[in-house]
Amino acid sequence: MSEAEQTTLHLIHSAAMQEFLEKGYKSASLRNIVKTAGVTTGAFYGYYDSKEDLFEALVGEHYNFLLERFCKAQKEFAEIPPEEQPDNLTSTSGVYMYEMLLYAYEHLNEFKLILCCSEGTRFSKLIDEMVEIETKGTHDYLAVLEKLGRPAPPIDERLEHILITGMFNTFFELIIHEMPLEEAKHYLKEMRAFYTAGWMKIMGQ
Repeated sequence: MSEAEQTTLHLIHSAAMQEFLEKGYKSASLRNIVKTAGVTTGAFYGYYDSKEDLFEALVGEHYNFLLERFCKAQKEFAEIPPEEQPDNLTSTSGVYMYEMLLYAYEHLNEFKLILCCSEGTRFSKLIDEMVEIETKGTHDYLAVLEKLGRPAPPIDERLEHILITGMFNTFFELIIHEMPLEEAKHYLKEMRAFYTAGWMKIMGQ
């Protein structure tokens, strides 16, 4: 890609970021983006086929990274020998939540797009996807506790869904409100302590 093409692409991305953050995906106008970028519609279509393609270019890589990191953390935890899982529960989840927080802060605007401005795209399902993965991980862990002879009392699935959704909403609030990173790290630690204690209680551990 030539330098001129890179400059054009940079202008389009900057204008798109501004427009999407201000209006959200659905209300954002491609005409405005092109106008702000100072390029022709024809030039725009040389890079992207649609508004959706452009949004994907801004956030796709970051969305995928976060979900992949999250799935990797679940897989790594599941590979710990069953008898060691209860002792590793808090440290493992702490490490990946911390990594995800740092990554999101490095790409703050992109995550604000995903969390606040993505209605009408596949990216609006981030929390739902994470809840689904976490729920499966929780069920696997409950099965491990059963095997270890420490079964948890039955947990209502609706309550479980509400609690897990609440946990991720709380986590992403830190990013949405752009809390100073040092404060966000502290809040994350407190939030994890709160949810861990709650889950331990519910699981009868």
